[in-house]
Amino acid sequence: MKAETLARYADRQMPRYTSYPTAPHFKAMEPSIYGQWLKSVPPSNDASLYLHLPFCRSMCWYCGCHTTVTARDEPIARYVDALAGEIDLVSEALPHRVGVKHIHFGGGTPTLMQPQQFIALMDQLRGRFDVAGDAEIAIEIDPRTLDKAMVEALAAGGVNRASLGVQSFDPIVQRAINRVQSFEETRTAVDRLRAAGIAAINFDLIYGLPHQTVESCLDTAARSLELEPDRFAVFGYAHVPTFKLHQRKIQGSALADGAGRHAQAEAIAAALVGADYRRIGLDHYARPNDALAVAAENGALHRNFQGYTTDACDTLIGFGASSIGRLPQGYVQNAVLIGDYQRRIAAGELAVGKGCAFASEDRVRAAVIERIMCDYRVDLDEVCGRFGANPDALLANGGLDHLYEDGIARRDGNVIAIVDEARPLVRILAAAFDQYLGAAPARHSRAV
Repeated sequence: MKAETLARYADRQMPRYTSYPTAPHFKAMEPSIYGQWLKSVPPSNDASLYLHLPFCRSMCWYCGCHTTVTARDEPIARYVDALAGEIDLVSEALPHRVGVKHIHFGGGTPTLMQPQQFIALMDQLRGRFDVAGDAEIAIEIDPRTLDKAMVEALAAGGVNRASLGVQSFDPIVQRAINRVQSFEETRTAVDRLRAAGIAAINFDLIYGLPHQTVESCLDTAARSLELEPDRFAVFGYAHVPTFKLHQRKIQGSALADGAGRHAQAEAIAAALVGADYRRIGLDHYARPNDALAVAAENGALHRNFQGYTTDACDTLIGFGASSIGRLPQGYVQNAVLIGDYQRRIAAGELAVGKGCAFASEDRVRAAVIERIMCDYRVDLDEVCGRFGANPDALLANGGLDHLYEDGIARRDGNVIAIVDEARPLVRILAAAFDQYLGAAPARHSRAV
């Protein structure tokens, strides 16, 4: 890809397309609508569950999540009680016991809850839902706060996948993002998890951080590979200080430009691929025999709010403040503020604050964008055939022409693909099918 072409597109702000329509286009929604949607979940639908715990012990200045800092356990305990209340409310609104194949705990730092609280939540979920014996139960972990008692609770609760935040092992970068985390702390967490039988380990890395260089990215990748995780997620830092005020502590002058970010991302990619990890979609890597790599090879990869996944469930139920769920009718998002969320649950109300009912073309456009994000190509005839849609309607705006002219995408009949060397710009191609982009102010990360 020509340097001038990369420079022209790399700094454009684009959604990550973990949903379509994307979250900035959600509108206020009455809880009664969510209740109606829950009551109509078909008996044949399996579900995935996401539980959000928005607390950390300290603020990482790069963070774009909905979280808050607390040194005390009491606020976490009150919040976990609200989570338990919401699980009861939602399960009672469903017309039947729903089968569950995926459970994901995210944050924040979900392992800040007490071990007995985690066990109680897992017992409650199994009491309210038909959790499959082979369900994937995953949790996000900050290695700096993980102790042995919590590891034992995770294993007892059935956790079989752990995602560890690493970001960077460069001490200069760590100080600049207020996340000092040694290699030894990370290795200890990995060893404890594996010793407890939690064998599936993911690492999260970030490029584009302040003072980060290609060399420091390569060092972080090399040290991470020593610990042999099964998967990597490698994200580009999204600098949105007008939206996340703590990011103002990061000096913009310390950040690489689009070409620099691209060089960092490609250096990490080369190191991981060289270590026999398969590159999957925009930002994931997995060992060849990992389920994620197999799904990518077979065209069965999916994308949701946790990134790339093997999860094909049509129903995703979100629990906790700011969590987002997806039902056949559309998306729902809980109240973002912790106090607001807790008050609604205490009043016996579903905590939904915003949402988005699917419009006529949303489902087909979502499927098109998902295939582009997962496969770097889409067969419009195949996708539109599933929905009884006309491919010509998706191509009517002519938004793809400049991508063909710039050598970013190509068309063969109604098969649209991103060219191999332009794959880091895959979100640019996905955006060509986004009829909402630009319709309202939104803050997104850079395209590379």
